[in-house]
Amino acid sequence: MLTLLDPFPVRHCQGYSRRELLQIGSLALGGLALADLFRWRARAAEAGRLTKDRSVVLLFLQGGPSQIETFDPKMAAPEGIRSIFGEVKTVLPGVTFGGTFPKLAALADRLAVVRSFASGNADHQNYVSVAGGNSLKVPLGTLYARVVGANHPRTGIPTNTLVTPEAVASDLKLPQNFETQSLQKLVAASQSLGAGYGFFDPSGGGPLRQDLELQVPRERFDDRRQLLRQLDGFQRRLDATRVFESVSAYEQRAYEVVVRGVAQAFDLSREDPRTVARYDTSSLFGLDEVHKWGDMRRSSNLLGKQLLLARRLVEAGCGFVTVMDAGWDMHSNGNSPKGLAGMKWLGPQVDHAVSAFLEDLRERGLSEQVLLVITGEMGRTPKVNKDGGRDHWANLTPLLLAGGGLKMGQVVGTSDRQAGAPAGDQYTPANLLATVMHTLLDINLVRVTRDVPQNVL
Repeated sequence: MLTLLDPFPVRHCQGYSRRELLQIGSLALGGLALADLFRWRARAAEAGRLTKDRSVVLLFLQGGPSQIETFDPKMAAPEGIRSIFGEVKTVLPGVTFGGTFPKLAALADRLAVVRSFASGNADHQNYVSVAGGNSLKVPLGTLYARVVGANHPRTGIPTNTLVTPEAVASDLKLPQNFETQSLQKLVAASQSLGAGYGFFDPSGGGPLRQDLELQVPRERFDDRRQLLRQLDGFQRRLDATRVFESVSAYEQRAYEVVVRGVAQAFDLSREDPRTVARYDTSSLFGLDEVHKWGDMRRSSNLLGKQLLLARRLVEAGCGFVTVMDAGWDMHSNGNSPKGLAGMKWLGPQVDHAVSAFLEDLRERGLSEQVLLVITGEMGRTPKVNKDGGRDHWANLTPLLLAGGGLKMGQVVGTSDRQAGAPAGDQYTPANLLATVMHTLLDINLVRVTRDVPQNVL
């Protein structure tokens, strides 16, 4: 059975309590010098690896997806509560998903659905699920980068990357709405432990990404002055966008990125066209259809390519990728279509893109190395409102997990008859935080490694 780890003390035979082993979320705001961090990482490499050679891809359904229309349809409940889009049988006996997810239903033996997860949040501005409920209120990827460093030690790829629709379509200009402001606040929160640990955003202007590929002969990298001259333009852009807080941090990351050709991982044109076509979701709906609704103006039909980029990044060593998919705030109040009709666009897109992602990982032998997490900042009310939509709800939130070496093919926890609250054990963002970090890190090794700040974990 899948175990969602908890942060409460349970004494282990080694003499450490679970709290001592998993004190995630207590990172200090004080600075750890990058030079010290590199020394720590070198010593850790001598003693063993802090990481488990795994990655996490967090697909965040921004706006708050309905737990009922996704993975807990409650068709035995009265009309006005049960799934508006019906249900579809999965390959697991007695388990059904919402009616817009037939492909995921066929892969349910590779999934773990948590039906008693509650974010405890009903606010778009409070990303407790992305943060895992940690006290510093920073994204999970930022916590991970703070532990392992801003770049992968071998490939040089950033360890904490944000993938928005703009990351796969540089000419895309999505209209702004409340989700734009929420995303900006999330990005700012990711930088609060130091800009170098914040999201690396490949959509941050075409020239920034292009400058990751500098045309300098490899033999000339021994000439430091030549390197600095070639990187001068890149440095000015980074300074302007506050990606790094110090020149030394910039120099280290830039050198690693350029020498190791990391930019290729961000370039979908290098992917097999057949694979791109397999992921592609752009034909499922047109942007003009959805953008006439105010709450769906940040929605795109590019989720397939976003997840394809995520796969390329984890292959290159990125430990944490956050993929944003907007438009899930379905009140049906005029800012979104009546009767939760937005699900007819966004549901099939998630179904297709995630299924392609999981199949691709399996074919590449990466299923056990990559943990996919799908959730949002909240769930939706059990009872539909007068417009046929559902409003904000803190007591249940959809959560789906896949891969990462965890036990799959099961439903964890149950909800009450109306899918309004957990019927038994409740899981919280703190459980998600502990589970994610335990998947990524060798916590025992982190605890005994010299020079790892004790207030990091």
